[in-house]
Amino acid sequence: MDQSLEIPVAVIEEGQKIPIEVLKYIPKSSATYYRFVPLRIKDGVLEVGMLDPNNIEARDALQFIASKVNLPLKIFSIGQADFDTVVKGYEGLASEVTKALSDLDLAIQAEENDRVGTAHRAVRAEDVKIVEDAPVTKIVAVILQHASSGVASDIHIEPTGDTVRVRFRVDGVLYSSLYLPKTVHEAVVARIKILTNMKLDERRKPQDGRFSARVEGRKIDFRVSTLPTYYGEKVVIRILDPDRQLLSLEGLGLNKDNLEILRRNIKRPYGLVLITGPTGSGKTTTLYSILNEVDKEQNNVVSLEDPIEYSIPGVSQSQVQPEIQYTFANGLRTILRQDPDIIMVGEIRDSETAKLAIQAALTGHLVFSTLHTNNTAGVIPRLIDMGIDPFLIAATLVVAVAQRLVPVLCEESKEELTLEGSWGVMAEKYLANITPEIRQRIEVPKKVYRAKSSATCPTGTRGRTAVFELLEMDRDFEKILLEAPTEEAIDQLARKKGFLTMKEDALLKVFAGVIPFEEVSKL
Repeated sequence: MDQSLEIPVAVIEEGQKIPIEVLKYIPKSSATYYRFVPLRIKDGVLEVGMLDPNNIEARDALQFIASKVNLPLKIFSIGQADFDTVVKGYEGLASEVTKALSDLDLAIQAEENDRVGTAHRAVRAEDVKIVEDAPVTKIVAVILQHASSGVASDIHIEPTGDTVRVRFRVDGVLYSSLYLPKTVHEAVVARIKILTNMKLDERRKPQDGRFSARVEGRKIDFRVSTLPTYYGEKVVIRILDPDRQLLSLEGLGLNKDNLEILRRNIKRPYGLVLITGPTGSGKTTTLYSILNEVDKEQNNVVSLEDPIEYSIPGVSQSQVQPEIQYTFANGLRTILRQDPDIIMVGEIRDSETAKLAIQAALTGHLVFSTLHTNNTAGVIPRLIDMGIDPFLIAATLVVAVAQRLVPVLCEESKEELTLEGSWGVMAEKYLANITPEIRQRIEVPKKVYRAKSSATCPTGTRGRTAVFELLEMDRDFEKILLEAPTEEAIDQLARKKGFLTMKEDALLKVFAGVIPFEEVSKL
């Protein structure tokens, strides 16, 4: 305690970093001028460290900032070394890009000075000298580096008219990371096109490409898509980190019964296993986890993917290339001549691929693939819509898995909810359709949790897990298939057999304290 001022002393521990979400409460310019820095948010209070807590001007500025962010203050005294440590935390993505932009402005100005009588102009993609200049290269490199180190799955570079917005998708949610001036948009897009060997002069239609780069010593693959929009080309970059550890089947989030069903069916000698769900629901991760589990020593395991996201030892992985007519359908025909035992097809997109996958399952192969439907009951009508006869589906489909990704609670940030009143009514409503046999096995706790923001975990969640529903085929389902293969009839039969929906699986994860209670209503 500082006796003269009666202000507590704060010490920054070695290696401690102030989260960027906390640093945003006080601009860097104010921090360096007035010599105070944000330390944390604790119990809804902004804790600030000051080099000179007796500085009246600094205190007035701090009160003004506190009124702007609508948070009460608590002031601590800190030393010069700790102050410098926190200030370094501001030197992240935005500051690096700002420096690169300053360098770019100097480069443009130097070129303009050589052109007497010409007006200052915007950067154009055709200006190879500017496109390949170090500042633009630096901007793209910094964006890729920060997205990769921040465990983002996608980068969105979007022209909005006045600016260019760069957003990262982390744990399924997009966050705005920085804004670039519109004058550099075409140069940044051109730099990305150069990396992917796209056509620089083609801006009227979408293009796709990919490239690899070393980020922090790791080789990372980037899949790129461009889209013409009203204000210019939008770029979306999917980050594929081959070194990211594959999950085991237990690590996916399957409950005990579903795990047993899936394991039993991926050991079959033949049949069709389908994983369904929308884009970004974790289907590919589940497929890779399944491939990791099968016997690759005594079986010839071949995959057809777009793209190859992870390298799996013992699996012959092939990348489709539609631009040279190497599609899923054509690739599957070739694979069937490679004496396979187990085949993984990245996605069934059309009737031709669906028919070939069914044929492969009929002729003694175990086939894994994905399909876009909302739930497991929709798998059969979707296959019929693709031209597959119901009796062939009955003969080949062994299990359908539907899934979604949901956020996982932060242990230090979760907030208790008592299952009483409206919360209890809501929980009972979700449990209403579960069969009595399964309902008896479910222990409803007195308390559940919801996400709560904190200084160390601003969203209240960290990472994601999956919720599942599994539909295992048997003779009763085969009978439905041959008589009335509607989604409603399939769902009714599944209910009689104790089928758990994704919403109910999510509720069990809520009871276990894994995910926030509010996520159940989103499914």
